[in-house]
Order: sequence, then structure tokens, then C-alpha cells
Amino acid sequence: WRLDSTKTLLIKSEQLLRIEEHDFAMRPGFGGAAIPVGIDVQVESIDSISEVNMDFTMTLYLRHYWKDERLAFPSQNNQSRTFDSRLVKKIWVPDVFFVHSKRSFIHDTTMENIMLRVYPDGNILFSVRVTVTALCSMDFSSFPLDTQNCSLELESYAYNENDLMLYWKNGNDSLRTDEIVLSQFFIEQFHASSGLAFYSSTGWYNRLFITFILRRHIFFFMLQTYFPTMLMVVLSWVSFWIDRRAVPARVSLGITTVLTMSTIITGVSSSMPQVSYVKAVDIYLWTSFLFVFLSVIEYAAVNYCTTLEETRKMKRGKIPSTFNATQAMAFDGCFHDNEMELTPFPRMTPTLTSDPLATPSQVSDTRPIEGTRLRRQRSVRENVDLLVSNSYLIDSYSRLAFPLSYLLFNTIYWSLYS
Repeated sequence: WRLDSTKTLLIKSEQLLRIEEHDFAMRPGFGGAAIPVGIDVQVESIDSISEVNMDFTMTLYLRHYWKDERLAFPSQNNQSRTFDSRLVKKIWVPDVFFVHSKRSFIHDTTMENIMLRVYPDGNILFSVRVTVTALCSMDFSSFPLDTQNCSLELESYAYNENDLMLYWKNGNDSLRTDEIVLSQFFIEQFHASSGLAFYSSTGWYNRLFITFILRRHIFFFMLQTYFPTMLMVVLSWVSFWIDRRAVPARVSLGITTVLTMSTIITGVSSSMPQVSYVKAVDIYLWTSFLFVFLSVIEYAAVNYCTTLEETRKMKRGKIPSTFNATQAMAFDGCFHDNEMELTPFPRMTPTLTSDPLATPSQVSDTRPIEGTRLRRQRSVRENVDLLVSNSYLIDSYSRLAFPLSYLLFNTIYWSLYS
């Protein structure tokens, strides 16, 4: 049967540590060299990473190590004594804070998560479980194919380097992490570092850094953004295989793809911060939107050329007088070839001379000059007339030009950002 030590011990903890005999408002060794305070951290979890607010939330165990000879006590077995937050408020502890912190709190369920362990020689371990939300300056120029570098910085608020020296207790091994799994990021690296911070009014301070590198998972954005965008662009090309006279079908298809692309762009923009530079996803979305928009413009050009061609044929009298233009255009606003009796265009004679009595030498002298002059004057007009007379060629060329151009754009885009 073992006796309860709290009942057999005649000296209270505060009397054993001689708390009432010292002024714990002053740091240990006041007036002498800076007191070294070792730090080690165990990261429990990274709770959230917000692109909109440009911050992250982390829960960690923050442990401090220092020596305060005022708390040394006699011990026969050299065993340490462990206390909770009630004694912490009566002694001196380092005033470490988180630089660039937005919010932070110490967990207090069921009691405050604070531990104080005092060794007989005056060495102290002070541990606290804290959740902190800190700023992370993110660069979204390559979003969502980006890698972010965030850091949590620790520093003494009141004591500069002449009074308190912060350092990592075990060097690079001072930072430990549990198994952390994030939904949108893969943690590439966790490392600890240190440096100095200068304030013009108070001087130099020791600063410790917990730096972690995050690489974004692309698969989520492939499913939510890139694949739907690609499908909308490909869907807009379907109109190139629809008859150019089917105005309602081609117009409705073009407008639907344009509106869908606008919805995708709006959805992506609403989940991102309002930055003043262009992101990688913006380049892809707006270029895809341009392809969809050009497919609508392409049909406008086809419809205009088709209407212009049939108007010219009407003026040339190639449509019989019994032709009812109102009935022909009632369905889709355009004439139908099977409803018109058209005669072929007359072939141009290759001869250029008009004088039957001209000598062969005169013909040979004038033919190249006149032929060259006629081709130079009529080349542009002939090309325009050819395009107007054969408006279906625009669709034929678009079936090849649009996919090849989009394939080239994707090749350049993914080679640059992936």
C-alpha cells in the first residue's frame, strides 16, 4: 500500500519552488547575457488552406526549453515535477508569438492544454497546444498548376536578442509532423530555419521559421474546369458538320456553348481572390472562350456569303419567275438549292487577242503582257467571288483549322505550365 505523496508531502509546490521569494516578472539572469530558449514543434494537422483569404490554419504542439535557477529544488531521486496552467501564471515564461498571425487560440477542453515540467536543476519544459491562422502570400500566376511556399514564424514580442535568444532545440530535427493529408495539396517539404528581424524602434529579434512547400493536385481541376472546357470547345465544332442552311440548329448550338463557357469562367473566378495579374487557368479559359466565339462568327460569315451568293443569282435572273422566295425562306431564312433552277456559269475563253489579222509576233508580244495585267487586277476579286460563290468551303476549312489550332494551343500551354 502506497501513500499519496500529496498527503505525505508537507511542503507545497509553491513553497518548494520558492515562487514567493522571487520576482518572476523579470526574466532569468536579468542584467546578464541573453537567456537561451530552445523551441521544438510537432505539427498535428494543417486544417485548411484558403486561396481567397490567402492564409492557412495549423494545429501544433509548441514546446519551450529554458533554465530558470530560481525554480531549482532539492530532490533525492532527481525526478521532475509536472504542473498545469495554474502554476504557469505565477512564473516567468517566454512571450513567443506568431508573426503575421490572424487568429490563434490555446485549446481549453477539458482544461487548458498547457503543461509545465520543472527539473531539480531548474531546467523547464513548457508545452502548449495551439491552433493558429497565419498569412501566406500566394502567387497564383501558375494556378492551378502552382506550388505554394508558406511559413509560420515565431518570435519573442518583448525581448530582443540582447535579452532572449530563440533557437531550434534539436536543429533540423526540432520540427516533427504527424501524417498530414490535404484534399487539394501534396506536402512536398517541411523544414525549420532561423533568422533575425529588425524593428526600427526596438532593435533586432531572433525569429524562427516553419516553412512548408505545397504542390496543388491538378486532378480536381481537370474534372471541374479543364475537361468541361475542352468538351465545350469540341461541341462548338459540331456546327461545321451541320448544313449551313439549318440556321436555328447552328445558332442555338453556338449560343449554348458561349453561355456555358461564360458560366465556367464565372464559377472559377468566384472561388479565387481578385488578383491583378493573369492566372494560368484564365489563359486557358479565355482562349477556349475565343475558340467558341469564333465558331459562332464563322457561321455568321457562312450565312452572309450564302445569302450574298443567292442574292446575286436572283439579280442575274437565274431563278424562275414562278419561284416563291417567301416560302423558300420561311423555314430557316435562306434559299434552298433544290428549290432553284440554276444554270452553270459560262466558261471564259482563254484567248486574249481581239484582232483576227494580227501576226503571230504581235500575238506573242501582247499575250503575256495582257495576261499578266488581267491576273493582277482580278486576283483579289476572283478570290472573293470564289469564296462567296462557294461558301461551303468556309466550313470545310474550319473543320481542319479549328482542331489543329486548338491542339497547338494545348501543346504549348501544357508544356509551359506542367
